[in-house]
Amino acid sequence: MSDIEPMTPATFLDLMSVSRETLKKLEIYVEQLGKWQRAINLVGKNTLHDPWRRHILDSAQLWRLLPEPPRSIVDLGSGAGFPGLVLSILGAPDVTLCESDARKCVFLREVVRLTGASAVVREGRIETLTSPKVGIVTARALASLCTLLSFAAPILAQDGICLFLKGRGVDEELTQAGKGWNMRVEVFASLSDSADKILRLGEISRARPDGSRDTG
Repeated sequence: MSDIEPMTPATFLDLMSVSRETLKKLEIYVEQLGKWQRAINLVGKNTLHDPWRRHILDSAQLWRLLPEPPRSIVDLGSGAGFPGLVLSILGAPDVTLCESDARKCVFLREVVRLTGASAVVREGRIETLTSPKVGIVTARALASLCTLLSFAAPILAQDGICLFLKGRGVDEELTQAGKGWNMRVEVFASLSDSADKILRLGEISRARPDGSRDTG
C-alpha cells in the first residue's frame, strides 16, 4: 500500500458518487481524526498518510452491500468509528456505535456533533451489550470471526446479516468458524486493499455436535 498514491477526496467522490454535502462531512471527519490522533491512539499511525483509502473508502464500500429497505446497524468495537460512523454519514438511518474506551467515545460524539450524523454512541463492553434485535452487525479489525459471531449472535435478528471487514487470514478464520457455526457465507473483494475481503454472513446459528442447527 505504501507505493500507492494517497487517495484524495475527489477520487473518493468519483468512486462512491456521494453528494458534495456528504463529502464535506467526511472531510470534517478526516480532519478531526488527524487532530485527535495526536492525543488519542485512534488508528494505526501508518494509515494516516492515506486516510481516505484506508479508513473512509474501506468503510464506505459496505454501503453497496446493505440490504433494502434500510435496517438498524450495530457497529461492534467501533473505535474511531469505522465502519459504522461512515455508514451513518452516508445516510444509514439507525446506527449504534459500541465502544468501551471512554476517550474514543468522546471523539465519536464530537464527530457526530460536527457532521450532524444520526449515529448513537454506546459506551461499554460488547459482552454487556443489550439491544433489541438488529438487522445488521458490522465490525472491522476487532477480533477473530469466531469471537465476532459470539458477540453478534445474541443481538442479531433471525433474518439479519453480519458485514465484517477482514484481512489476509480470512480463509483460515472461515475454516475455524465453520467448526462451531452454521452460516451462509458471501465473500467480496475489497475496494481499498486487494489483499482484504468483506464477509457478508447470514442464517447464522451455532452448530451442534451432530452438525444440526441450534435454533434456541
